[in-house]
Amino acid sequence: MSETLSRRDFLKYAGVLTAASLTGSGKGLDAYSSSAFPASREGKAGGRLPSQRHLQEAKFYRRLEGNRIQCQLCPWYCTVASNERGRCGARENQGGTYYTMVYGKVAAQRIDPIEKDPLHHVRPGLKTFAIATAACNLVCAYCQSWQLSQSRPEDVQSVYLQPEQVVQLAKARGCGGIAYTYTEPVNFIEYATDVAAVARRAGLLNICHTDAYINPEPLDYLCAHMDAINVDLKGFTEKFYQEVCGGHLKPVLEAIKQIKQRGTWLELTYLVLPTLNDKEADVRRMCEWIQTELGPDTPLHFTRFFPQYKLRNLPATPVKTLEAMRKIAFRSGLRYTYIGNVPGHGGESTYCPCCGLRLIWRVSYRVREVILRQGRCPRCREEIPGLWA
Repeated sequence: MSETLSRRDFLKYAGVLTAASLTGSGKGLDAYSSSAFPASREGKAGGRLPSQRHLQEAKFYRRLEGNRIQCQLCPWYCTVASNERGRCGARENQGGTYYTMVYGKVAAQRIDPIEKDPLHHVRPGLKTFAIATAACNLVCAYCQSWQLSQSRPEDVQSVYLQPEQVVQLAKARGCGGIAYTYTEPVNFIEYATDVAAVARRAGLLNICHTDAYINPEPLDYLCAHMDAINVDLKGFTEKFYQEVCGGHLKPVLEAIKQIKQRGTWLELTYLVLPTLNDKEADVRRMCEWIQTELGPDTPLHFTRFFPQYKLRNLPATPVKTLEAMRKIAFRSGLRYTYIGNVPGHGGESTYCPCCGLRLIWRVSYRVREVILRQGRCPRCREEIPGLWA
């Protein structure tokens, strides 16, 4: 395929936006049709290796003796022998040079409202072009996008798109931003930041939804390219992270603090799993930590869980549990706390913390009304933090 989109291929690809949604976090994945760019499709069930033509050297690793490398991207610090991959499966050592196996290999895309990430204090109603590649550096038992996140790149169908092509498609669909989401942007950081650089020059917003399982140097690099980040804070105990997500809590907390200190707009999501991370004492400790370490204006989203992947035995989160957690957050001093995945609930909307006026009315992911005036409440003039313009 030509490295530049022909008009015919551009129009064909731009129309490939099916509605194959996954229940759970409210995020959906879209599959590419078999006719979209047949010459550039990568991977298939059965394990064909990714095309060598599009390999890019990875960032954030150091060379060791004997053609081994040590990955510096995330807290696993994988030591990888030649012709082997790291834990995530998205990077491979080839003769002492580490390569990303997912650069440009877009395995999911969809047009989403920014509220779906969720980001409630960033450009309400903004339409984003959401993209993802395969692989993840955690193994969450409840993953809503497990078909991609828990697969190697060669085991899922993808389409190769240069950064310029992603931005071209976003603009053609009337999107005001690019969202790096669905799987883990940390694993495709080289691609995400290259797309983001082009998007920024084109006047588009860059946002990502991440598990924040990342080391300080690459996180600083990611923050420099993103306008806003939503972090999945999956639980607030080491036991939960180890047993349910296959990771550790401390690096995530350190990363969240770094994002805040870096000045990138930050919101947090807490997907509430019945019996696993819904203890009120843990939620209270989390809210107090957020208030102390990040500040009372940090938006926090309590999101309803629906049975998925390896946790189909659990019930959906009771709405009353989410409401109780929201009260805990308010009592802990947090001023902007939301309830997600409960369409029509009042907790989807944004209210002035001083006078209680509803400032942004949301129903599901649709914004019905915005009465903010230059980032302030029109009644009491309280300043509402966020990226509004």
